[in-house]
Amino acid sequence: MKITIEKRANKDGDKQSLRLVYWYGSHTDENGKIKHKRKLEQLDQFFYIDPKTKPEKQHNKETMQLVEAIKAKRLAEAAAGKHGFVDSTKAAASFWRFFDDVMETKNTATGKSNYSVWQGCRIHLKRYHPDENLTFEQLTPEWLDGARHFFENKAKTKSANAISKATASSYFNKLRAVVNAAYAKGIINRNPLAQVKSIKSESTERTYLTIEEVRELVKADCRYDVLKRTFLFSCLTGLRWSDINKLDWSDVSQLDGVQRITFNQQKTKTLQYLDITEQAFKLMGEPENQGRVFQGLKYSSWMNVELLRWCMAAGISKHVTFHSGRHTFAVSLLSRGVDIYTVSKLLGHSEVKTTQIYADIIDAVRKEAMHKIPDIGL
Repeated sequence: MKITIEKRANKDGDKQSLRLVYWYGSHTDENGKIKHKRKLEQLDQFFYIDPKTKPEKQHNKETMQLVEAIKAKRLAEAAAGKHGFVDSTKAAASFWRFFDDVMETKNTATGKSNYSVWQGCRIHLKRYHPDENLTFEQLTPEWLDGARHFFENKAKTKSANAISKATASSYFNKLRAVVNAAYAKGIINRNPLAQVKSIKSESTERTYLTIEEVRELVKADCRYDVLKRTFLFSCLTGLRWSDINKLDWSDVSQLDGVQRITFNQQKTKTLQYLDITEQAFKLMGEPENQGRVFQGLKYSSWMNVELLRWCMAAGISKHVTFHSGRHTFAVSLLSRGVDIYTVSKLLGHSEVKTTQIYADIIDAVRKEAMHKIPDIGL
């Protein structure tokens, strides 16, 4: 921040009133013109414009010393965080550089999934504000509101579809984390987020199957054998379609008599070790030295339709997707008393809170179980 002394002549033209001008940043308006941000402080002091007598000259000298002292005091106060100003050097710092510094702290072996969300946030935020010279001076409540609106209404996926409400909420939370970090470090003296609403994430229904329904699927015929085997494999292992699709026989080994899969998760890029059951291994078919395990598996609308047709043949009316197999695996373990930390590790989640999305499902399962207690005749 910069402070200057400004003199303004009176109507008679013999004296000048004095005031301090606080300069704390600038921005470019919609017409491309630079607009300076400033604040004025009127001082109860004056100068003689053309001092003739010795007392008038002495007055001007003492007044200037006093005003310079006030200016120095105000600069010290601003540096200490008073008056709502920030250090001009800090405020002029690059927002993108600070964002990247914060983002890189999330690039850990256990946080790849979270890191990818940070990367997605940066890509979309750059579309909202492409200017590489963005500084913290420009991070006003209005700017943040604009970013919020962009995430909610304008951000698109690679396929030109609007990003989901949950993704918009996650991206905006990353931006909030950067602003809060800047506030904590004293880069900004007032947190503009106090005036900006967050994006509430809508909870989406997660379709899962009961073990009884999975057993009915085992009995029912499916047009594509590879689809039947891979979906059941997902129910027994919790693997995503992308990880099952690229699973290679070279990823399979045996440890202490148990079949183990060692692979890099397609979504999070983290190394995963997964010991599987004999029935899951049976679904993989005849063991080979190398090559894709589930050959012929292709993601297509026809496969999705056949999955629903297969479920209907098994008497299941739920809207089942391939990802329902992963949900089935998680709910099956949690409802049988496996702790959430273990389930989180088996699913390959980088944070336990991601696994907690199944908490409501488990509560519903328990509630339903309680109502199955038979009438005892009271």
